[in-house]
Amino acid sequence: MSGMFSSGGRLTRALGASALAGRASWSAGKWTNLSTRLLCSDITIEQKKLFTPGPLGVSRSTKEAMLYDLGSRDESFIKIVRNLRDDIISLCDESPDKYTCIPVQGSGTFGVEAALTTSVPRHGAKVLIIANGAYGNRLADIVSAIGVKDCVKLSSPENIPLDLEAIENKLIEYGRNLSNVMAVHCETSSGQINPVEAIGQLVAKHAPQASYFIDAMSSFGSIPLSLSAARCSFMVTSANKCLEGVPGFSLVVADKEALKRCGGNSRSLSLDLCKQFHGLEANGQFRFTPPTHCILALRQALKELKEEGGIAARKQRYQENSSILRAAMVEMGFKELLQNEAEQSYIITSFQHPDHPNFNFKTFYTLLSDRGLCIYPGKVTAADCFRIGTIGHLYPEDVRLLLSAIKDVMAEMQIPLPLGQ
Repeated sequence: MSGMFSSGGRLTRALGASALAGRASWSAGKWTNLSTRLLCSDITIEQKKLFTPGPLGVSRSTKEAMLYDLGSRDESFIKIVRNLRDDIISLCDESPDKYTCIPVQGSGTFGVEAALTTSVPRHGAKVLIIANGAYGNRLADIVSAIGVKDCVKLSSPENIPLDLEAIENKLIEYGRNLSNVMAVHCETSSGQINPVEAIGQLVAKHAPQASYFIDAMSSFGSIPLSLSAARCSFMVTSANKCLEGVPGFSLVVADKEALKRCGGNSRSLSLDLCKQFHGLEANGQFRFTPPTHCILALRQALKELKEEGGIAARKQRYQENSSILRAAMVEMGFKELLQNEAEQSYIITSFQHPDHPNFNFKTFYTLLSDRGLCIYPGKVTAADCFRIGTIGHLYPEDVRLLLSAIKDVMAEMQIPLPLGQ
């Protein structure tokens, strides 16, 4: 800490003599000449492009929005939270009379667990989980953690589309005994899009009393989803992901009538959505310390989403990113995990490891990271894969930069392209 404070004991605006490589200075209320390398003790942090499912890169102006300090009880902050909640419902294209937005501190999984511990009854619960990947399996883990004994997980292979007929048969089998049904919109472990609206309609037909939960963590803000058409009771998404805010809190969109029926269900103090909702409605305040800077960042990110042209325009950018990536990777000989074009999202794509003795994912990853480009390892059991995301603050020129780097890395690893020849 010796270099961090001035002689008067105050944290210097320049963060000390060696805190910022390039000697950033403070001018006119903002940092100028900020280097891409931040020195923190003995760790050097370099700016990177993130081709991942999250956390994701965000715009500089979104980061700069976090430079302001606000008290959680400031009238201005309370107004910002109220407007943000309204904006999310507007993005859903739903009526504020029917749905409400409840922000929850923590990662996306905090929001998922809050929705599940609040919506699953303490007594007499029977849960059906539709799972075809790691995040569907996580729903089952959460349900088990909150003590639910009667849980049925309808598991499907990670690399093929969900079977709606099998889902309907399961719903017919359990019918009116179900208290909750759960599914994931974009299963980012594989990149597969699941037909959650069609599933919701089957739930309404065969188990109309059941609460229907949708994990839309990596899809909301880009992939169209009608909560009303899906008969959705609870949907959870992230402030990061397609909204391009920073990580730090999640957003639960709840059907007000469904929420009313959940009082007393929660097995958690801090993750009780009913109490969180009532607190926000009563005085506009969080019950516990809110991520004020992250909320300011999402406020700016939503402004930029609107300026970009809304969800339709963002979808178009992500689709272009994905199309450029997939076409070039196929040309290089890489094979995609998913073979069904209709279910492949433009959020993230899983590629199988090349069948070449020189290929090692850790080496591949490290050489790309050394070039300032981050991808993700695979998260499926069906095959050895790696994943490349095309959402967040990424544009076609960023994807082309990554593709050029992949060619260089493959050459460095002495793996000829195209693969298999």
